[in-house]
Amino acid sequence: MAGNSQRRNRRTSNKKGAQVGSGGKRRRSLEGKGPTPPASARKGHVKNRVANAKAKQAAAGRRPAPRRGGAKGTAELVVGRNPVVEALREGVPATTLYVQQFIDNDERVREALQLANELGLNLLEAPRPELDRMTNGLNHQGLVAQIPPYEYAHPEDLAAAAFDDGEDPLIVALDGVTDPRNLGAVVRSVSAFGGHGVVVPERRAAGMTAGAWKTSAGTAARTPVARATNLTRALEAYQKAGMTVVGLAADGEVELQDLQALDGPVVIVVGSEGKGLSRLVGETCDVRVRIPMPGGAESLNAGVAAGVVLWEAARRRG
Repeated sequence: MAGNSQRRNRRTSNKKGAQVGSGGKRRRSLEGKGPTPPASARKGHVKNRVANAKAKQAAAGRRPAPRRGGAKGTAELVVGRNPVVEALREGVPATTLYVQQFIDNDERVREALQLANELGLNLLEAPRPELDRMTNGLNHQGLVAQIPPYEYAHPEDLAAAAFDDGEDPLIVALDGVTDPRNLGAVVRSVSAFGGHGVVVPERRAAGMTAGAWKTSAGTAARTPVARATNLTRALEAYQKAGMTVVGLAADGEVELQDLQALDGPVVIVVGSEGKGLSRLVGETCDVRVRIPMPGGAESLNAGVAAGVVLWEAARRRG
């Protein structure tokens, strides 16, 4: 009996102290946490950032200033009488017109000067050697227009602006499109069909040059273009924000008329005419869609392909 008592005491002495009840914590931990909060209440979500920004703006009693979080482009010169006149006609945002001293005054020079005055450009007279130096010896014919660096938006701003307006984002991303005229055509289509902007990669892709501005026919002034350091990551960020990423491909598994994603927040990814979508971008897309072409054409250029899909999206949303 004494031995049994000692063993019981040893077992008791091994305890670290009296056990304390959970106080109901375990039971409460098993209870549900309620419905999933809306996107505007989830920290880190695009809609949450928009809601926070709107609350701050309401408290400050002012409208938001447009954010330009992307990189800037480089300054550009438009050289020659015909190119300068055409650029000014199309609303390319030049800031300064350089005119050669003692220039032969013809119809194109007169029109360039008139447009420059109407647009409020700076007019500077310069000797020919100075214009030769500025243009690296190109045949400037006495007229040079200076285009300031384009201020790109941040990719997230495009979706945030759409959500802010209570709309489902409709964005076009270009993968490997190097012709500025194609970029300008896409910008024009996005503007025409109610899209919210265009995303281009920072490298190996067309930027907002004078050529892109001209092809956009002035719509680049109201349709933002964002530049992404890494297009794949930008697309993944859109997916996390609740958007569907749709890639255009000739061998896509879904035909355009059967694509349901166009009814909601969507990013349309257009590849180059020759190579199509790059491997990583293609793998990132939620779905790849093909445009039926009964005429037998193998492919469409980026501007036309984007226009077709944007028209279908606008038709459904309208």
